[in-house]
Amino acid sequence: MSPATREILGKVRQMVPPMLEKFHKGQLGRVAVIGGSEDYTGAPYFSAMASARLGCDMSHVICTPGAAAVIKTYSPNLMVHPLMRQSPAHPTAPTAGNAPPPSADADPEQISKAIIDMLGRLHVLVVGPGLGRDPLMHQTLARVLAAARERKMPVVMDADALGLVQSNPELVIGWKEVVLTPNVVEFGRLQKALKIEPGSGKSETAQVEALSRALGGVAIVQKGGKDMISNGDHTMVVDLEGGLKRSGGQGDTLTGSIATFLGWRQAYLDGLWDHGGKLDEKELLGLAAFGGAAITREASRQAFKKKGRSLQASDLTDEVHGAFLTLFGEDEPDAKL
Repeated sequence: MSPATREILGKVRQMVPPMLEKFHKGQLGRVAVIGGSEDYTGAPYFSAMASARLGCDMSHVICTPGAAAVIKTYSPNLMVHPLMRQSPAHPTAPTAGNAPPPSADADPEQISKAIIDMLGRLHVLVVGPGLGRDPLMHQTLARVLAAARERKMPVVMDADALGLVQSNPELVIGWKEVVLTPNVVEFGRLQKALKIEPGSGKSETAQVEALSRALGGVAIVQKGGKDMISNGDHTMVVDLEGGLKRSGGQGDTLTGSIATFLGWRQAYLDGLWDHGGKLDEKELLGLAAFGGAAITREASRQAFKKKGRSLQASDLTDEVHGAFLTLFGEDEPDAKL
């Protein structure tokens, strides 16, 4: 671990709430993952479970009814809400001049309303895991994102949700509470959509900084051999060792972990314990992203040590708490009870 990483992790540790008797259910993080379509049920589960295993109080999944029936069988610990809808498989062509009104199950305004009504009970959203590319799912999510932005609600965006940013960058431009987590392919697509030429001969962080600035300073986690985290002005590099197996679903552990740290960010800002207020509010979002990336890399390292090339995403879920103990220990930060 480099001295720079050790120093940043020390700051992240200050955001972690102590376990105090005075806390009640929900104060230390209420996270919801929006995704989960007919074909993709594992991704939202891995994201929500990583969030729960790291320590958020309440972990929700908002998905389609078909996905909900499956995800509920994975764990009774998650709260699963079948509020999303996919486009009808065989829409009936309306007769000219006699078009019927859209049904509630095919109207993104109606579908999104039930989800938007939930936002006041949540601290953080993760959007994208298992979302797929269905137009109705994307139209619904765009409306939810607009409502979350109006509330200045932290949102972690990954996977197919990044397709919304590619086609509608105005959804996130200048949004200081959003975190994008693209892999190498998704990062390249975002660069192309924003007409950013891939850099050459520059610093290793130049590309993520350029992309962040093009999006008005949103936080971006550029995943790779090292994770680069930047808001265009300030950049951090997560250089911890990870595992060598690149199985699908590991990015979902990242989104869920970042979400829990963002929930703890809110607890820190609310002053739920006497932490001394040593951290600048402007740096908390980046620290949350750094903490989530560090946990994911350490969980991957520990899981690979045990499983080797047979490692799967579920193995990371099992190592999230162990990764926390390795990086942050069991001692609580100084707090006045």
